[in-house]
Amino acid sequence: MSDLLEQAVQAHGGIDTWRKLRGVRAKLEIGGGIWHVKGQPDMFRNIELDADLRRQQVDITSPAGEWTSRFTPDVVSIGSKTERIVEDRRAPRSSFANHTQQSPWDRLHAIYFSSYALWTYLTIPFLYTLPGFETEELPQWEENGEVWRRLKVKFPASVVSHSREQISYFREDGLLRRHDYTVDVMGGASGANYASDYRDVGGIIVPMSRRVFAYDDTGRKIGEPLLVSIDFSEIEWRME
Repeated sequence: MSDLLEQAVQAHGGIDTWRKLRGVRAKLEIGGGIWHVKGQPDMFRNIELDADLRRQQVDITSPAGEWTSRFTPDVVSIGSKTERIVEDRRAPRSSFANHTQQSPWDRLHAIYFSSYALWTYLTIPFLYTLPGFETEELPQWEENGEVWRRLKVKFPASVVSHSREQISYFREDGLLRRHDYTVDVMGGASGANYASDYRDVGGIIVPMSRRVFAYDDTGRKIGEPLLVSIDFSEIEWRME
């Protein structure tokens, strides 16, 4: 483990604390302009999440929309109050072939994207310590009068996410400040994901808010529009 990753892991609660956790339950709301483009503007308002931290499985419930979903890398499904599965899709990533940022999504597209994204965000930086992840420290980055250390991370093929290579920016205190990627399922659209409002939840220091913007060719944030907003109101870890 690199010294930067070690510092980040310790700042977020430490690997020993993390390894005691099995899953997470949360209440949250997702908004932002991208959902209007995709034709799903209010799908993720006031949702509930239940995720496995050891493998990529995410269940989402929408009390208002009266639907439930399950995501795994190989299958995504959506159900109703009376039926566990109403629709499902196998090999879901293949359904994004030739998509751009403007391509409309059905509900299964939206569930696949949101589920793997939330799973990634809730497990960083501990995720990077797993076998198969490759890390490399990049030159420091200056933004908003601060200097952040940057860690380039290459994901193994066994973990689905936005893209194989991503960059995490850490403050002097080791906390994640920004997380960059390109979104393969949106034709390589850029995302600069800013983490804030940190809280201690059962010994894990976790950001309760995220704001995602595009970035330009120099890596600088494009301030408008706000693409995605994520706000957690409750997070509860499940122990072994």
